Amino acid sequence: MIMPELPEVESARAVIERGGLRRKIVEVDDSDSYVCRPHLPGQIREALLGRTLVAAHRRGKSMWCDTSDDGPELGVHLGMSGKIVIADPDGTEIDGGDYWEGRRGSGDYRWSRFALTFADGGRLLLVDPRRLGRVRLDPPVESLGPDAATMTPAQFRAALARGTAPVKARLLDQEAVAGIGNLLADQILWSARINPGRPVGELTPDDVNRLLRATRRAVRSAIAGGGVHTLELIPFRFAGGHCPRDGAPMEKSTVGGRTSWWCSREQAY
Repeated sequence: MIMPELPEVESARAVIERGGLRRKIVEVDDSDSYVCRPHLPGQIREALLGRTLVAAHRRGKSMWCDTSDDGPELGVHLGMSGKIVIADPDGTEIDGGDYWEGRRGSGDYRWSRFALTFADGGRLLLVDPRRLGRVRLDPPVESLGPDAATMTPAQFRAALARGTAPVKARLLDQEAVAGIGNLLADQILWSARINPGRPVGELTPDDVNRLLRATRRAVRSAIAGGGVHTLELIPFRFAGGHCPRDGAPMEKSTVGGRTSWWCSREQAY
């Protein structure tokens, strides 16, 4: 399964926007005290009953919804395996995006960790087999860096301005740039022809400009294609793989605690 990154979270946000807004909430299943921590069972329910979701937002890999009548924000984090599903009253899945490896339309929601039921009987569910998602009221998003899909050149340059951290580790730092995960970072660095272990303090202005262009291309392409798994490099991240651009062997290393794949020729440090 592909771990949700910015493009997958944007897909989930769009699912809520298409099918979850302006529908009166008449029931809330917030009984999973782990996924809904730090709230006790019933607290989210009490805060949301009778309200509607009025807007769905995303910053990086974090997602939240405004609620009606000046209600609290509803934060939803997909974790590693989460999926947002909109279901009809009979349980048929009518929208859930395309990246998740589930059985669309099956009505099998055994891994539902949180659910809103609307007045017409339809539901919005967080389906999460690995139980690593999170639902909470008024989520703290202030510490997140600028969103990788909308950041300005000045914001990106500031994120990579100084330090000894490897460039991949800095790209993965959600307080520096919000939304870039492991696969997206490998694609960006490969596209910019920069080694993932290179310290940010050694990047030239041209390096940073190439990284910015590569980030914008990768994010746009992944959103349009349905997820990070559609990016050009991803199928070649395996032992024995070869760079799809020049045919050189792919190299593997650990950078910032994450497995990294890079072209042995064009990304040589």
